[in-house]
Amino acid sequence: MAGLTLNHLYKRYDNSGKKKKIKNDFAVKDLNLVCEQGEFVALLGPSGCGKTTTLRMIAGLEEITDGEIFIGDRLVNKLHPKDRNIGLAFEDYAMYPPLNVYGNVAFNMRAKGVPKEEIDRKVREIAPLMQIDDLLDKMPVKLSGGQKQRVNIARAIIREPELLLMDEPLSHLDGKARQAMRTEIKRLINKIKCTTVYVTHDQLEAMSLADKIAIINFGVLQQFGTPTEVYDDPANEFVASFIGEPPMNILETTIINKDGTFFFTFEDSNLQIAVPKRYYSVVSDGFRCKMGVRPMDVLIGGPDSQGTSEEIATFENLGDERRIGVRVGDVLMMLITEDEKRYKRGDVIKLEVREEKTHLFDIETGDRIREKN
Repeated sequence: MAGLTLNHLYKRYDNSGKKKKIKNDFAVKDLNLVCEQGEFVALLGPSGCGKTTTLRMIAGLEEITDGEIFIGDRLVNKLHPKDRNIGLAFEDYAMYPPLNVYGNVAFNMRAKGVPKEEIDRKVREIAPLMQIDDLLDKMPVKLSGGQKQRVNIARAIIREPELLLMDEPLSHLDGKARQAMRTEIKRLINKIKCTTVYVTHDQLEAMSLADKIAIINFGVLQQFGTPTEVYDDPANEFVASFIGEPPMNILETTIINKDGTFFFTFEDSNLQIAVPKRYYSVVSDGFRCKMGVRPMDVLIGGPDSQGTSEEIATFENLGDERRIGVRVGDVLMMLITEDEKRYKRGDVIKLEVREEKTHLFDIETGDRIREKN
């Protein structure tokens, strides 16, 4: 087991044959990341953001344009994949059809000439961990998607790698199977304590599995931190809107001063929200920015509420929670409630917001506006 360090990592693909040159054609741009020994790090972002390219560079399957990759204390830029002591589990199971599960798990060790007794011992050790001990005699065609992925992961970790790399291993599974496999992966990683880098576009997977999350967009690292940090303290508008389900409400606002108290106001809406005093050092009368607040921090006020009366635009009953959408200008502000009352479009509610849970973002760059100490 070893840590992983990425220093100023770049990847640029050659687009010289294209008629139209791309100015910002870096698939990965100046990526710096430290994954401590035994840590589970998720690379999270939308499709095409550079997360799989990063994983392939770590594995040695892609040449790097610039930068350094260290596994432990070893610089591995020029090392062949087989010499990096890594385990790989991809989204495609890529099992060998003529071999049974035992043969698939043992394949790499047989190719290296490991003694038969040692192979059998390791297969028998790893099979219960991945709950495939009753599948060893089965052929791949007889397995479900979840079972195939267990075999795929078993094949990766049987080599006892210093670093385990997983590229969207649950993307081909249905909802129930994904949830079950998330539990299995978490249990496995806690047991083997292997340093793991996990690529996903699913923020729920990243939040539930990872010790730390690296959020990437257009090849650039947006934020690196624990699930709590990226959720409660997003670095910019992209992170705030990407993390959370449903995502954070983000609305353009003009701040006004009423007798020394600042309020968020919104175009074509009567809604006003008090600005937390911690932001008084960075706002002024007429200041324009974006205000963000999570749906669970938007509340339905009681009969004596001083909140603004708003008309419900959408209502979704999900059983354990209800989601209500209210128009604020041309934006649909979402709130989550456990209130068992069934609402319908056109109903009027009093809208309250936990002001202390609001975030400010620059209207041009999307960067977080932070209070001054």
